[in-house]
Amino acid sequence: MKPKYQVLIDDIKNKILTGEYKIGEQIPTESTLQEIYNVSRHTVRKSITELSNEGFLRSEKGSGTYVSNQYQSKSGNKSKNKTIGVITTYISDYIFPSIIRGIEKRLKEDQYSLLLASTNNDVEQEKKALEMMMSFGVDGLIIEPTKSNLYNPNIAYYLSFKEQEIPFIMINAYYEELEVPFFCLDDVQSSYLATKELIRKGHTQIGLISKSDDLQGKYRMKGYIKALGEAKLRFQPEHLLSFTTETKADLSANLVPFLNENRDDLTAIVCYNDEVGLEVANVCRQLGISIPNQLSIIGQDNSYISQNANIKLTTLTHPQEQMGRDAADWVIKKLQGKKDLQNETYYQPELVQGETVKEIDVE
Repeated sequence: MKPKYQVLIDDIKNKILTGEYKIGEQIPTESTLQEIYNVSRHTVRKSITELSNEGFLRSEKGSGTYVSNQYQSKSGNKSKNKTIGVITTYISDYIFPSIIRGIEKRLKEDQYSLLLASTNNDVEQEKKALEMMMSFGVDGLIIEPTKSNLYNPNIAYYLSFKEQEIPFIMINAYYEELEVPFFCLDDVQSSYLATKELIRKGHTQIGLISKSDDLQGKYRMKGYIKALGEAKLRFQPEHLLSFTTETKADLSANLVPFLNENRDDLTAIVCYNDEVGLEVANVCRQLGISIPNQLSIIGQDNSYISQNANIKLTTLTHPQEQMGRDAADWVIKKLQGKKDLQNETYYQPELVQGETVKEIDVE
C-alpha cells in the first residue's frame, strides 16, 4: 500500500500531465488538499515539497502554489532531445525485439535517440510509462496499446499528447475510442486465411484459441467466423477457448480438458499466435495426440520461436521489423512537417507452409 503522501504526489502529477491542472494555474490550498485527501498538513507539505523539487510545482510566498513546467527542463531541454518514446507491451519476448530493431534502425538514420518502456500489458504500468515520456519531453511516440480490446483508463494522457501537438502512432492495435493513426497487420485476414486453408484441406471441425483482451484477438476471431460462414460451417462455441493476459499462465493447464473433451471431434485448430500454437503442440504431445495426423494446427505471426521450434509450424506472416521502421519513419516525417501522411496502414498476411497441417479425406 502506498504511503499517503505518495498517493497525493501521484494524483497531482497525474492532473498536471493530463492537463487538468494547466501550467501557471494555482492548485488548491493546503487546507483544501487536506480535506480532499483526508491527510494531515504535514503530509500535504511533504508532497508539495517533493513535487516542487521535481519541477511540477512552484510556491510563491503569500500567494500560493502554482503548476510549473520545470519538470521538462529537469529531464532535458525538449528542443535538444531528438528523442522518440517507444512503449510496447513487452520488450524481449516474441516478435517485439524485431519491431524495436526496425524502429531503432530508422531513428538512427536521422540521429534520433530512443526512450523505451514496456507495460507487460498492464494499464497501471502503461500510465507510468506515459508519465515518464511526458516528464522527459519526448518529441514523438510509438505505442503498442495495452489491453486494446478493453476500455483504457489512460485516454486522458493520449488526449494531452494531442493537445501538446506531440505526434504519436500506434502499432499492432489501437484504441477504438480514439481517432489515432496506426500500423497494423490485417488481423481479420490473417485468421481468415488460416481457417480457409484448413477448410481447403478438408477440415470441417475447426477450433479456435483466442485472446480476448487485445484487439488482435477480437479481429482474429472475426476472420475465423468469416471463413466458417463462407464455407457454410456452423460456429460452435464449445470449439472456442479464450484467455486473457492474466490467465495466459494457465493456458497449458486449460488446454488439457479442452483437447480431451474435443478429441474425437476437432480435426484442426486456429491459434491466436505462434506462441499459442506451440503450446498446443506441447500439450498434444503430453496427451498422445499426433500432429498433424490427428490434429492440424495453424499459428500466426511467423515469429522466430516458430522458426526455431522442434516442429515447423504452419503460420501467417507479420511485418515485424518493417512495421517498426514504418512507424518510426511516420513520426520523423510528421516532425519534419510532412503533410498527407497515411493514418491507417494494414499489412497483408501470407500463409507460410509448415508441417502442422494435414489434408484429410472427405468422405
